[in-house]
Amino acid sequence: MMGRWKFWVITALVTTLVAAAIYIPILRKRMKRAARQQQQSEEQARRELIQPVPVNPGDPRVKTKLFWASDSDGSTLAPVVVELPLSNDPVLRSKQVLNTLLAGPVDTDLRTLPPDAVLLAFYILPDGTAIADFSEAMATSIPSGIVSEQLAVDSMARTLEANVPQIQRLKILIHGQEVETLAGHVDLTSTFIVNTNLAVPPPGPAPAAPSTTIPAPKP
Repeated sequence: MMGRWKFWVITALVTTLVAAAIYIPILRKRMKRAARQQQQSEEQARRELIQPVPVNPGDPRVKTKLFWASDSDGSTLAPVVVELPLSNDPVLRSKQVLNTLLAGPVDTDLRTLPPDAVLLAFYILPDGTAIADFSEAMATSIPSGIVSEQLAVDSMARTLEANVPQIQRLKILIHGQEVETLAGHVDLTSTFIVNTNLAVPPPGPAPAAPSTTIPAPKP
């Protein structure tokens, strides 16, 4: 009787271990899938909250200069002129051109910004400094490297310079926070020149010729 009881206990334990060995990997996969779906749903919810600036049919169509990577030299930028309906308000206008830049060119090899990055907020300070706040994908999805990171920053700065003259400088935030670098190389703790005329100091007055005093003749 005791031996039969031990047999059933051992059988139950073995069955439990076998079931656990089969079910635990399945449970892990389900948990990973659920976590991934939750992350995707959160990202989707955020994208729905941060919709691209709608095009107002009443806005005048303007020849807009956008800067993407050059098809002849991927380490440099090349301007592309397209007609877009743009607002006269500098903040809305900036959002429109940056969202167009994020959407990328027809040739995806020439894009300078990650396709999954989102412009979360944009405003302009009284001194002409623009604050552009992007989702984490701006830093995590961009290829790490000085060339790709600098192209991303320069494409935004040059596009804003060409279309929004009110902007003097650009400050880039990642999800509302200042970060040290974009993806390990380009420094984001400072601002970037947008109005390139600021980079050249205005010419100062010509230095005055040294005065010479002619001694009076001795009597």
